[in-house]
Amino acid sequence: MWDLVVIGAGPAGASAALGALAVDPSLSVLLLDRHDFPRDKACGDGIAPHVFDLLAEVGVTGLVDDWTPVRRFALTRGEVGVDRDMARPNWVVPRTVFDQRLAEAAQSAGAELVRRRVRGIEVARRSVTVDGDLAARYVVGADGAHSVVRRDLGVKPGPVALAIRGYAPTPPERAASQVIAYGPGRQPSYAWSFDRGDGWSNVGYGEQLTPDRSRPTRAELLEHLEVLLPGATDGGKSWWGHHLPLSSWSWRPQSGPVMLAGDAAGLINPMTGEGIYYAVATGLLAGRAVADALRKDTSDAGTTYRRTTTRVLGRHLRHTALTAQLTRSGRVLDAGIRAAAADQAIFDDLVELGLADGLITRRLLTALVRS
Repeated sequence: MWDLVVIGAGPAGASAALGALAVDPSLSVLLLDRHDFPRDKACGDGIAPHVFDLLAEVGVTGLVDDWTPVRRFALTRGEVGVDRDMARPNWVVPRTVFDQRLAEAAQSAGAELVRRRVRGIEVARRSVTVDGDLAARYVVGADGAHSVVRRDLGVKPGPVALAIRGYAPTPPERAASQVIAYGPGRQPSYAWSFDRGDGWSNVGYGEQLTPDRSRPTRAELLEHLEVLLPGATDGGKSWWGHHLPLSSWSWRPQSGPVMLAGDAAGLINPMTGEGIYYAVATGLLAGRAVADALRKDTSDAGTTYRRTTTRVLGRHLRHTALTAQLTRSGRVLDAGIRAAAADQAIFDDLVELGLADGLITRRLLTALVRS
């Protein structure tokens, strides 16, 4: 009987292990992942400094000290654009590197990592069974956009975007910068180019899937990327399509011994496609909830998890959902970009809202509704 089994050893899963073990290093924690590490993961690779603030709380530091921070951030939509320094730099680190280092940190803290493809879970009164032969007091589902844990809990998926990601040589005009270029039509649809600092950029394009539009093909996704960021596909490689489960108004974790974190919980920022901050934040909170439930000898870690995630992310998720609705209008989106170009404080507000846990400030809302 494991104290905690975490399904998926990416940022959300490794953080869940770290969160639990930081509270009680004696806990037995098993991380399961269907891949050996290092392994690639389709992603924009951008990591906000807030992620490292959270990890420092559980003693994990220095993960990306050998990578170059990125200070510039640009948003464009057609002829409208803003290009400014961020208040704090971000990092662009391939998931082959970041995820392995974070998983190793969890192992150093006391977690055991095993390669295994999980087929399903069964929840009983005082335990959870994984694949019929692994027993745990608690389970955290951190198994990504197509989570089997979410499926077995009966949680319906929310809105989803489809994106394609690759790596291409960084052109001089987009060096030392993270660039997001919004499409001309219905939002959200955007291309990105994030300079890694080593001569290569993570580049891609994504758009939300809706019933009234046909699913875009690989060729169409690459075509949209090239239109929005000319030259972004030149010399590109490692193209990988993936789904992005977008956050919405209605996320509310269940009570009980099973929790969802990161992509499995449907936590991708609809404005920017950012998900690593949410993954680490919810993973840590899920792990701490497990440690708290074990201390109280209760089978319900989910209620504590719901309370803490609501406190940390509840208002932010409502604000990103509102912003996503407002910026479906090209006029409103243009107004926000123009306001950010004119005012560093509004730019900083947008960065916080799109890359971490920011809120709609009064000055940002005023800029948006005056459109």
